Amino acid sequence: MKRKIVNTLLSAVLLSALFLTGCGNSKTAEAGGAGSDAAAGSEAEAGASGKDLLAQIQEKGEIVVAMEGTWAPWTYHDENDNLVGYDTEVAKLIAEKLGVTASFVEGEWDGLLAGLDAGRYDIMVNGVDITEERQKKYDFSTPYAYNRTAVIVKGDYEEIQSMEDLDGKHTANTISSTYAEVAESYGAEVTGVDDLNQTFELLLTGRIDATLNAEVTYYDYMKAHPDANIKIATLASDATQVAIPFRKGAETESLKEAVNQAIAELSAEGKLTELSEKYFGTDISRAE
Repeated sequence: MKRKIVNTLLSAVLLSALFLTGCGNSKTAEAGGAGSDAAAGSEAEAGASGKDLLAQIQEKGEIVVAMEGTWAPWTYHDENDNLVGYDTEVAKLIAEKLGVTASFVEGEWDGLLAGLDAGRYDIMVNGVDITEERQKKYDFSTPYAYNRTAVIVKGDYEEIQSMEDLDGKHTANTISSTYAEVAESYGAEVTGVDDLNQTFELLLTGRIDATLNAEVTYYDYMKAHPDANIKIATLASDATQVAIPFRKGAETESLKEAVNQAIAELSAEGKLTELSEKYFGTDISRAE
């Protein structure tokens, strides 16, 4: 008799569980709308909360920003070990416009985009150039800076006078950076490094022929190392556009719109010009 009662109770529990599971699946299907795979994907991206990324950020009161922290004057540590730089301040101002605070996570370049892909960071603010290849994978904000690429060599090196002269030469950059891609497009053999300091060490010790980087980065380096035996051999004719990458998908659309609005306001208020002149000595926030 007792065994019969126990079996009856177990059957009731199992039936209840199956009923609840069926209800849950019905609600998911309704939210997806007529079995729409796209809608179901967007809902999965938004996470268990069902909110898009901007809503999640504003609910937390914090936006997680990825950057290297070793690339002056974009993002670096000052003499008191405070994280400073153009990108650092731009990120803080954007966060203010969104009504949240910026929380910074530092890492090597190659890991930053991977972390963005995995959702460990909300955005990456690190002098990221818009390229055709990156646009296939990421959405970008409107540009907040413009860059000319410089080919930097030792002071007595004369074999590079144009971008075409990079063919067959040895250069160094973080391997997935725009500058590495540019060097390779001109036929250079690129050595992968972790950061800017390592790049200049290789150059100064003669282990590479040249390195490519932002023109303003060269001037900033020379300001800190006035006796460095390096020079700009040539400059690329066109400026690249620097912007903020986002994961593609419905989850990030409202965040991208809010960031674009923040950039437009900061530009109109003269804040981007002010920060450009503070860190670069010139206004890099405008294409001209």
